[in-house]
Amino acid sequence: MTAFSPLAIGPHIVQPPVVLAPMAGITNAPFRTLCREFSGGKGLFVSEMITTRALVERNEKTMQLIRFDATEQPRSIQLYGVDPVTVGKAVRMIVDEDLADHIDLNFGCPVPKVTRKGGGSALPYKRPLLRAILHEAVANAGDLPVTMKMRKGIDDDHITFLDAGRIAVEEGVTAIALHGRTAAQHYGGTADWDAIARLKEHVPEIPVLGNGDIWSADDALRMMRETGCDGVVVGRGCLGRPWLFADLVAGFEGTGGGYAQPGLREVADAMVRHARLLGEWLGDEARGVIDFRKHVAWYLKGFSVGSEMRKKLAITSSLDELSAQLSELDLDQPWPVGADGPRGRTSGNNRVVLPDGWLKDPYDCSGVSEDAELDTSGG
Repeated sequence: MTAFSPLAIGPHIVQPPVVLAPMAGITNAPFRTLCREFSGGKGLFVSEMITTRALVERNEKTMQLIRFDATEQPRSIQLYGVDPVTVGKAVRMIVDEDLADHIDLNFGCPVPKVTRKGGGSALPYKRPLLRAILHEAVANAGDLPVTMKMRKGIDDDHITFLDAGRIAVEEGVTAIALHGRTAAQHYGGTADWDAIARLKEHVPEIPVLGNGDIWSADDALRMMRETGCDGVVVGRGCLGRPWLFADLVAGFEGTGGGYAQPGLREVADAMVRHARLLGEWLGDEARGVIDFRKHVAWYLKGFSVGSEMRKKLAITSSLDELSAQLSELDLDQPWPVGADGPRGRTSGNNRVVLPDGWLKDPYDCSGVSEDAELDTSGG
C-alpha cells in the first residue's frame, strides 16, 4: 500500500488528507458532526457557503450557519464573495472575532444565482478580480490559512484553472482544491482527473486537492495515486452516507477489514440521529425534521422501501413520527448492492448564466461592483 503524507493547511495537519466539501444546505454543523464522528475526528470538515456581505451585515441566518460545535477543530469556514473590499472585511471580522481557524474561498459554485452575479465558478475568468479578492483575503487573514476551491473553467472554451492556480500561489494562498469539471458540466459526465494532475505540476509550491467522482475510499486512493494530488475533497459521495468518512480513514490508514456496509437498521438509527441533531441546532424539533427531509432519499437509496412509505417519510414533522415510520420497514435488509455508487445531482451540459458581456474580456472587470454580493448564505 502507498503511504500518503499528511496534508498541511497552514498550521493544521490533516491526516488522513480528506476534506468534506462545502455543500449548500448540507454541510451544516449537524452533518459535520455525523461525518466527524464516523471518522473518529480525523479529516477536515468545511462549513457550507457563507456570503461575505451577509457575514459583514450580521445576517441572522448567516450567524447561525457559522456556529461551530465545541468539538470542531479546526473550525473551517467557506466564504463566497465578488467584491474584494467586502471579502477583506469578512475575513478581518473572522480574525478579530475568532470565528474560525481556516478560511476557504468559493470559486467553484456553478448555480445560476451565483454565476449570474459573476461569482463562484464564473469569477476566475476575470483574472484581475480573482487576484484582488485573493490579495484582500490573505492580507486580512493574519495567521489564518486561506485556501480556495475552483473548477476547471466556465466551459471547454474558457478554461481558467492553470491561470487561477498561478495567481493563487503569487497571492499567498495556502492550498487549492480543484473540481475536475467546468461550470457548464455542473455534476454531469466524468470528472477530469488529468486536470488535477496538471494543476499539481503547475503549482508545486502548495498542496493541491482533488475533487470529483469520489464515491468510495478506493476512489480516493486511486485519485491520489493517479494525479499526485496532496489530498481529496469529498462531496456528493457522502450524501446519506456519513460513514464514508470511516471508510476513508480505514482506506488511508490501511487498517484492513471491509468498508462500512450498514444494514437498514443502522441506517435508520443514523437518520434519526441526523434529524435530532438538526432539531437541536435549529432549536426546534419540527424544523429539524423538516430540514432533514432532503436527506431521506439519499439514506434509503437502494433499499426496498416502497413509494408510499417514501412519500410518508418525505412529509414527516416530528422525531416520533420519523422513528415510527422507519420502524415499519424491514430493518433486517442488508446494505444494497450498488448503493455505493454516484448519488446527488448528475445533470450536465448546462448553459452557464453570466453577467452581460462577461466573456468579452477576461481583464475587464468594470461590470462588477459590490452590488453583486449575495445577501444570504447557505442553501
